[in-house]
Amino acid sequence: MDWLANNSERRGHPTSLWPDVRSVIMLGVNYGPDENPLEILQRRSHGAISVYAKGDDYHDIVKKRLKTLARWLIAQGGGDVKVFVDTAAVMEKPLAAVAGIGWQGKHTNLVSREFGSWLFLGSIFTTLDLPPDEAETDHCGSCSACQDICPTNAFPAPYRLDARRCISYLTIEHKGPIPHEFREAIGNHIYGCDDCLSVCPWNKFAQAGSEAKLAARDVLKAPTLAELVVLDDAAFRTLFSKTSIKRTGRDRFIRNVLIAIGNSRDVALAKHAEELLSDASPLVRGAAVWALSKLTPEKIARLSTQDEDAGVNDEWRLALAAT
Repeated sequence: MDWLANNSERRGHPTSLWPDVRSVIMLGVNYGPDENPLEILQRRSHGAISVYAKGDDYHDIVKKRLKTLARWLIAQGGGDVKVFVDTAAVMEKPLAAVAGIGWQGKHTNLVSREFGSWLFLGSIFTTLDLPPDEAETDHCGSCSACQDICPTNAFPAPYRLDARRCISYLTIEHKGPIPHEFREAIGNHIYGCDDCLSVCPWNKFAQAGSEAKLAARDVLKAPTLAELVVLDDAAFRTLFSKTSIKRTGRDRFIRNVLIAIGNSRDVALAKHAEELLSDASPLVRGAAVWALSKLTPEKIARLSTQDEDAGVNDEWRLALAAT
């Protein structure tokens, strides 16, 4: 079985979304990888993409399943329903824990004894009064593996996440230049980060997901930075069609690739960063400056130029100061 459905208790419902709600059905869909996501981190000339983003966009796949279940529920018991898959202010992880699907681990993500850390969550709000399932208890014990492995020290304490330091936030949600203090720690993560999920001991019980559309596309399993950094907007949209990555946009993605290039120690990649010094996006130009400052610092003074963007000029100033 690769998905679960459990009814959560009424307490803790975000009823502001729908005052008439009486029950919430929580679902978990397994997307467990068929390989260790940590292994690619040693291949510095390749980009590490979060497991969930290597296949089709889970929002579409999970919502389709939720709607099928919701239609069945209405046919059986009547009432009204609303379906959510990370599309509203639904506290999915606490609700899933109350519903018994798993517990929130010290990395704040849901952990299942059957599926480990690899679950997509969705919810069905209904006006039906359904009997609740038993909540899951915490099974983290004294383990601190997820906190210890975090490259940017994003966990100030167990069960607390500082999103401003999280690589997933920095490479996906953050719209501006990635703060300098985190760039080297990001390594070759170019979209998201699975480090804290991958290291969880409960994953030894996990199984690879069986939904073909969620499976990693071969081209995204270990793409080289060289083939990614040359993507223009059209090529980016084509390569990442139907994936979650497409939502981030080409400029932010290339920013991430350039940070990884700067961390790669592969001088052969410097030529790609140099070509992007004239890119239309200041976000890309600034990241290109940083990548060159790490790979070929001896060229910085010769390449330095006055840019129309103040942020890019700051990157040049810092790069020159470091040489």
